[in-house]
Amino acid sequence: MKTRTWGWLAAVIDVVLIVAFAVIGRSSHGEAFAPLGLWTTAYPFLAGWAIAYVTSGAWSRPLAIWPTGVVAWILTVFVGMAIRVATGQGVVDGNPLPISFVIVATIVLGVFLVGWRLLARLVLRIRSGRRTADAPGAGDAR
Repeated sequence: MKTRTWGWLAAVIDVVLIVAFAVIGRSSHGEAFAPLGLWTTAYPFLAGWAIAYVTSGAWSRPLAIWPTGVVAWILTVFVGMAIRVATGQGVVDGNPLPISFVIVATIVLGVFLVGWRLLARLVLRIRSGRRTADAPGAGDAR
C-alpha cells in the first residue's frame, strides 16, 4: 500500500478511535447518545489530533510510532484537556480537570493512537517476512 493511502487510512482510523473514546466516555457516565453531545465531547480531542497530524508530518510517515503516533497521542490529550478546561467541560465538584480523567484519557488514547500503529507494523512485518520466505529460491541457500 502506498504511503499516501496509508496517510488517509491512518487519519480515518485515528478519528474513528477518538470518536470511539468519546462514545465510551459518554456511555460510561450514562450520557445519552446524541450527535451534538458526542461532538461536544469529541471535538477538543479531534482538534488536538488535527494539530498533531499536521505538526508531526504524519502524511509522510503515517505508521511511524515516533513522531507520528506519540505526537498524535500527546497533543490529542494535551490540547483536548486544554480546550475542555477553557470551555468548562467535565467539571466535577468544582474541579475543572479531574486527575482520574486525565489518567484514563492518557492511557486510553495512548493505547488507541499508538497501539494500532504497533499492531499494523507488526502485521506488515509478518506479512513481508512470509512473502520473502515464499519467494522462489528463498529456502535454497547452500
